[in-house]
Amino acid sequence: MKKKIEITPENKCSHCHGTKCCQYVTQQIDTPRKKNDFQLMLWQISHNNVEFNKDEDGWFIMFITSCSHLDAKGQCRIYAQRPEICREYSNDYCEYDSPAEEGFELYFTGYDELLAYCRKRFKKWDNKLKKMEKSH
Repeated sequence: MKKKIEITPENKCSHCHGTKCCQYVTQQIDTPRKKNDFQLMLWQISHNNVEFNKDEDGWFIMFITSCSHLDAKGQCRIYAQRPEICREYSNDYCEYDSPAEEGFELYFTGYDELLAYCRKRFKKWDNKLKKMEKSH
C-alpha cells in the first residue's frame, strides 16, 4: 500500500503543477463608480490576458502572464534572489488548495461579461451610444 504524503506549506509548492501563483499579476485599483471608470475597464479588458475581480479587499486588475523566471518544470530560477513580494507570499492557503476565483464577489474574464454588468448596473448605459448613432 502506497503511503499518503502529507501536504504542508513547506512541501506544497513541489506538488503544485503549473506554478499557479506565478501565472498572473494583480494590482488593486480604485473602486469603479462612474460610467467613465467602467469605460476604461472595458478598454483594458479588450486586451489579451486582462481580467478584473472584486473580493473582500476591493477591485483588482489581473494580467494573466507567467513569470519569466520559471523553468520548464515551473521552478523559480532566481529563488535565492527573488523579489521581496515573492518572499512574503504565503502558501498556507493558495490556488493549490482551491481556485482564487472561488473567493471573488465579481469576476470578469472578457469584454462581453463586463459589458453585461455595466448594462445591468447603469440602466441608461447605451443611451449615449444611441444619441451618437442618431447624430451620424
